[in-house]
Amino acid sequence: MSDAASESRTNATEYTVSEISGALKRTVEDVFGNVRVRGEISGYRGPHSSGHAYFCLKDDRARLDAVVWKTTMGRLKFRPEEGMEVIATGRLTTYPGKSTYQIVIDNLEPAGAGALMALLEERKRRLQAEGLFDAGRKRLLPFMPRVIGVVTSPTGSVIRDIIHRIKDRFPLHVLVWPVRVQGETAGAEVTAAVNGFNTLALDGAIPQPDLLIVARGGGSLEDLWGFNDEALARAVAASRIPVISAVGHETDWTLIDLAADVRAPTPTGAAEIAVPVRADLEVTLAGLGARLKAAVSRNFERKRQAVRAAARALPSPDQLLALPRRRFDEATSRLGRALSVSVQRKRARLQAQRLTPATLSRRMNEARTLAGRDLARAQAAFFAIVRERRTRLSRTAARLSPAPIARRQKLQADTLAALSRRQDRLISVRLERLRGKLTQADRLLATLSHKAVLARGFALVKDADGAVIKQAAEVVPGMALSLEFADGTADAVATSGAARPKTIAKPGAKTKEPGNQGSLF
Repeated sequence: MSDAASESRTNATEYTVSEISGALKRTVEDVFGNVRVRGEISGYRGPHSSGHAYFCLKDDRARLDAVVWKTTMGRLKFRPEEGMEVIATGRLTTYPGKSTYQIVIDNLEPAGAGALMALLEERKRRLQAEGLFDAGRKRLLPFMPRVIGVVTSPTGSVIRDIIHRIKDRFPLHVLVWPVRVQGETAGAEVTAAVNGFNTLALDGAIPQPDLLIVARGGGSLEDLWGFNDEALARAVAASRIPVISAVGHETDWTLIDLAADVRAPTPTGAAEIAVPVRADLEVTLAGLGARLKAAVSRNFERKRQAVRAAARALPSPDQLLALPRRRFDEATSRLGRALSVSVQRKRARLQAQRLTPATLSRRMNEARTLAGRDLARAQAAFFAIVRERRTRLSRTAARLSPAPIARRQKLQADTLAALSRRQDRLISVRLERLRGKLTQADRLLATLSHKAVLARGFALVKDADGAVIKQAAEVVPGMALSLEFADGTADAVATSGAARPKTIAKPGAKTKEPGNQGSLF
């Protein structure tokens, strides 16, 4: 009976672990090849270093592992976040390595606008509590910016509308930072653009804008979700450059609208807010100039009338000088009498002082006493100064010694002797070098001299003027020649030669008769 029981247990089909795992995988994928699952995202920590994202979908009773591959992450319209309720479309599969099953998500969308609005309201309350939306931190826009930076898509109609409106109102320099305005990477790209504009140098090759416009056309809440990114709201709030938000239509709102310094209803409205109308400014300026000119003219006329009124109230020059002239006349009349009285008083005082020899002797003795006292003081001071200088000189003489001077003199003498020996040696070397150069030049001169050629049996032919004759065509019959040999010269007359045209003889040159022909020597 035990053998039968043993045989009955071995009748069942045996599977390997891999076989049973593969069968389960095929069964699950066949039955659940395309499913839509609604749940709350749990355990989401962003894409892995490989670009894939792993998290869970859960409800109040179950939990399902989920994965979004890297290629799918780039197509999602919004970034998944922890606690968001979503509807995931994909297929179920198993993971044999852990005997678990999971959903591979092909598309992800929020579970209705209510979930997104709830998430948006929660994010808005948190940022508002931090003070990012306070009116006190918003900056005033520059009245007349020189450069405007625009963050938007380079291919849409928004950028064309903004540039066209700025060109019509007040043409200036516009810098465009191209970004995606929809999709998974929209928020990160716009954040990078705002931060990038803030890092530009004021005087660099690309100047830093005076004003930023973040613009996008209208759309649904999902289309505008990238502008609700928390990092983007913080970047706009921290921007040193004033920011105008022009995202969507007037009824649309995003977090960037609350964080920006000014919200525009449309991108075209942002351009109108950013720059004034140049024609209006010119009209205003002309009006202000006319008003200024009229005000200056009226002010001059008012001042001129005030001066005329003051001139009429002033007295005449005769009236102003009448009193000083009377005082001057009275002083002139009293001056003569005052001088006479002063002279009489001085004369009486002089006569009252009696000068006698005794008085002079007394004053001379007093002066002599004072002079002797001053002389004694001067002598005492002089002797004191002499003693002090002698003491100082003695101390200085004690410190002086001829030994340092002798050592320095010996050192200078040794240096001078060394320089003298060096000079002699350099002169000898220089003379020897020049002597060698002179010897080489003499050898080169001897080698290149025509006398060496004459020594080999050649002769140098010259005419009567001493010019060297190089060709036979220059010789005519009867020409006087001079032949130079290595050991001397000899005269000769040419008996034949090439005919040549008659030339005018040089002054002082000897002429030869045409018929005077003879031997060469």
